Amino acid sequence: MPETRPIDRFVSAPDGLRLHYAEWGSPLDPGVPVVCLPGLSRNTDDFVPLARALALEGRARRRVLALDYRGRGLSAWDDEWTNYDLRVENEDILSVLTAAGVERALFVGTSRGGLHAMTIAVARPNLIAATVLNDIGPVVEPLGLMRIKAYVGKLPAPRDWGDAVRTIKSTMSAHFPALSEDDWLAYARMTFSEKDGVFAGRYDPGLMRTLDAVGPDMQRIELWPLFEALAQRPVLAIRGAMSDILSEETFAEMQKRCATCEGHVVAGQGHAPLLIDAPTIARIGEFVEQNG
Repeated sequence: MPETRPIDRFVSAPDGLRLHYAEWGSPLDPGVPVVCLPGLSRNTDDFVPLARALALEGRARRRVLALDYRGRGLSAWDDEWTNYDLRVENEDILSVLTAAGVERALFVGTSRGGLHAMTIAVARPNLIAATVLNDIGPVVEPLGLMRIKAYVGKLPAPRDWGDAVRTIKSTMSAHFPALSEDDWLAYARMTFSEKDGVFAGRYDPGLMRTLDAVGPDMQRIELWPLFEALAQRPVLAIRGAMSDILSEETFAEMQKRCATCEGHVVAGQGHAPLLIDAPTIARIGEFVEQNG
């Protein structure tokens, strides 16, 4: 049977901080590699089902890398929260890809990960073969950011996995009505870690400071030039049907403005779709096969 567990690898950021990425497959695999970039407070485990499918189940075996930003997952926490910044993280991503020998890849970016992909499209366009944007676009809705601000860094540590599921449900159930009990447990295991019976979140709580400026008076974030740079290559835009970050209007406009942009809607999920349901994994797999 092929190996389905990733290899954990560690490299140094430009400032010396220890960064983690998970790797499936091999540089010798013939398919164009896939690079998975998570959301604001998320980690590499968000991509395990998708990465296994992309690495092992397509027409060609391919290498898949999923990255932990500084302060998340198995990457080291930064003593200075202001370094949890898109520019610093983008330099980290490019450093990891250089260390990993990745010169061209398909990108899968969930939320913040999609913003990173757009930035890379401007700075290093030849690095991008195609991109999957998971519930993020060139317009970011303030109401969604305010909801995220309400829970990032503020969830209590659960007592057990049942309590972890209840905590996730209390925060997210209104936005994910289609999840099964197994899905909720998977979501909880992607969100919390457990060692010797002690539970904790999987990111530095200092990350909440990056949302200090988010409030009811903020303007919508608009990044159309970055998106249009990204859309010089094929794009698959995924939207959770109940998303409060990527509006229906922006989702439609992305496909209208850019002929290279396809769309896929995940029913019964909000921001951001978990990428664990079979139809969404299959749709991404089809897009990857077509473009790499």
